[in-house]
Amino acid sequence: FLATKITFINEIANLCDKVGADVHQIAKAMGLDGRISPKFLHPGPGYGGSCFPKDTEALYHFSSTCGYDFKLLKGVISANKRQRELMLEKIKHHIGNLKGKTIGILGLAFKQNTDDIRKSPAIDIIILLLKEGALIRCFDPLAMDNTRKILPNLTYCQDEYETVEGCDALVIATEWNQFRNLDLLKIKKLLKSPILLDLRNLYDPDKTKTLGFIYEGVGRKKYIKK
Repeated sequence: FLATKITFINEIANLCDKVGADVHQIAKAMGLDGRISPKFLHPGPGYGGSCFPKDTEALYHFSSTCGYDFKLLKGVISANKRQRELMLEKIKHHIGNLKGKTIGILGLAFKQNTDDIRKSPAIDIIILLLKEGALIRCFDPLAMDNTRKILPNLTYCQDEYETVEGCDALVIATEWNQFRNLDLLKIKKLLKSPILLDLRNLYDPDKTKTLGFIYEGVGRKKYIKK
């Protein structure tokens, strides 16, 4: 059910991207209903970890062996996979051809406060970027050792600021609290291009515009290059 709830708010966010609405206003209104609650109504690159992907796929497989096509669950699994691909499209929209471009990634774990990268949206997005020919610089407070085991050819950095140095764009992929209070002016100076893809909606779009960023989050106001 929680995987379905996450996927639902992501689908609402994707619709908001199309019509220019703010998904956080919608999520807040939904969460006021005690039957729903605001928990897990946080749009982003999709769910991951060791539980939600395994449990949804296991239940769908079980239903199939019983001769039942669990269409809702099938849709959740499919939409969650597509969410990663939509995040890639956001990046490509701002950069174009990714071959030879350097992308800074903040966050590798599937969520904050863990070193777990199993089914991590960040890892999936990195793999998609690598297939497009991008070069990756990355940082995560806990998950870099685990990531090195499966992706040894990334450039692993000591902190957020080393990560963004010379990058064509910065992507925030995991909602670590320390990523919420970055020195954005310093970030802008270090970036080759002031492009911020905030896949966890950690920053206020208007503030980033004031600082001169090209900004896009998930299901909220965006500022693009004119």
